[in-house]
Amino acid sequence: MSGVASVKSRFLAGLAALTFVAGIGLAQDKPSQPGASYLQPGTVDILGVLPPAPVAGDPRYEADRAIFRATRRFEGLPRWDMATNDARYGDAVMLKDFGCALGVALTPDKAPHLMAMFAKAGHDTQRETNIAKKFYQRLRPFLIDDGKTCQKPEELKDSFDYPSGHTTGGWTWALVLADVAPDRASQILARGRAYGESRIVCGAHNNSAVEAGRLSATVTMSFVHNTKAYSEDLKAARSELAALRKTASAPAQCEAEADLVKLNIFAPAP
Repeated sequence: MSGVASVKSRFLAGLAALTFVAGIGLAQDKPSQPGASYLQPGTVDILGVLPPAPVAGDPRYEADRAIFRATRRFEGLPRWDMATNDARYGDAVMLKDFGCALGVALTPDKAPHLMAMFAKAGHDTQRETNIAKKFYQRLRPFLIDDGKTCQKPEELKDSFDYPSGHTTGGWTWALVLADVAPDRASQILARGRAYGESRIVCGAHNNSAVEAGRLSATVTMSFVHNTKAYSEDLKAARSELAALRKTASAPAQCEAEADLVKLNIFAPAP
């Protein structure tokens, strides 16, 4: 049995063991943030908004396969390294990933108001993405076609493709940061877009799953933005960042990152 076939076999055998945890969902590539939420469950009808996951015979299904195969060429290149870095998740890691876009190097202990916003907004957006993951249960790309991934397949075998949880998380961070630092919104949103595209480069998600993860976060955040609690937290986080900008240092190696963010991963190989 080939390595990919073996992973497929273990994946399918493990589906029977998966359980749904209320408010969290199926096992996923990015754990839900703990803590309070801005929204009550049921506020968003995410399945009514997201397009259905591609299925065999759907042109989007074949497009996903073609993109997966084409982007295997990034293995060993700097964009692959960035995707490998972006596969990690955690408060300190995410602040570092968005440091160049934000223009300031931060640590979680220095920005408690900002971290509280990420925790609550992230809980809301991941909850909705998990609902769609559980409903569609689409296989990840490396379980459909042979191809290297920047993460070990075993790390991802018990979770589904559509929508991408990493993309949902990264885009949530981007949307919150763009609200907190509107003067850096373009750079922040570009980094958030690239963060989702890292999942395609990594081979962990299909392009359609990345697009759905971004849409899921955007839809959910549109509801979050209308809450009084978010408005109050936003004021506190903006004041916090303004104070930090006076003393915090600038991140390093931002030019190299900017070049990778600008890279069109969908362009034909030279």
